[in-house]
Amino acid sequence: MTIWVNEQIDPSGMIHACIACCNESQAEACHESFEQNLTDAQKLAGWIAQMRTVTNWDEVPVNALKLD
Repeated sequence: MTIWVNEQIDPSGMIHACIACCNESQAEACHESFEQNLTDAQKLAGWIAQMRTVTNWDEVPVNALKLD
């Protein structure tokens, strides 16, 4: 099983938004949205939108919105 995890992360490494799902196209759309919602100031400060994959739900951060 592949689970796509999208995260918005601040410069200190804290996750501010996280959505996980099993649908790749939905994950891509979420990643684009996370990227677009970061302001230029946030990007300059070191915020990132990251998408990664994991193989089971135990690897998904606890605070994530989980879409199955």
